Amino acid sequence: MAGLAFEGPNPDVDVLDGINGLAKDAPHWVNRAMEFVGEYGIIAALGVLCLIAWWVARRRPDGPAAIAGLLWAPLAAGLALLANIPIRGFVERPRPFKDHAGLAVLIPGKSDFSFVSDHATLTMAVGVGLFVAHRRFGLIGIGLALLEGFCRVYMGVHYPTDVIGGFALGTAVALLLAPLAQALLVPMTAAIARSPLAPLVRAGHDPSPGRGAEPGRGAQPGPVVPAEPVQDLAA
Repeated sequence: MAGLAFEGPNPDVDVLDGINGLAKDAPHWVNRAMEFVGEYGIIAALGVLCLIAWWVARRRPDGPAAIAGLLWAPLAAGLALLANIPIRGFVERPRPFKDHAGLAVLIPGKSDFSFVSDHATLTMAVGVGLFVAHRRFGLIGIGLALLEGFCRVYMGVHYPTDVIGGFALGTAVALLLAPLAQALLVPMTAAIARSPLAPLVRAGHDPSPGRGAEPGRGAQPGPVVPAEPVQDLAA
């Protein structure tokens, strides 16, 4: 395994050398798979995870509030990426392959700055945002974010500290702004639940559940009980 060109001990570069060294010894198809997973695949998987979480949350009794929590996950990712723009411009850290020889760079041609990693920031913000709303899906999302961080170092496009910084930034945005986001999003999803768009936030429920038919309008004689089918749909 070829070493990196650096002076003095540097744990950041040592870890980079060790993880990226796996790419030097791996078959070509493995590196191509890691390239796809690290650049696009995990982000796509998080999108699918958010859709599954939304589908499940619609069937909860507190569907509108749960959907509000899920909406915060992608919004937190977007805000975290915006927050990273001035950080990158201030730190101006070059990509590791520009300063250290001997790296296996799976995606050449990246010319922007390295700290902090956009991919690590985005994926961890989504994972933590999901965790705030739904623990099980959140743990899966955080696991995908950790895999994303490993892939970025494996591909030779980020230092480990770039990834750690991205994890910290995504987590901070998702957690610190969550109360404000909930205060703004819950009334919005509650209003949607009372509108014709109610199926987006509540599955199998009437927009005004529990009220029954208004007197004199569509009332039918006899023991008509519409609550049981609705309850079955919501179960």
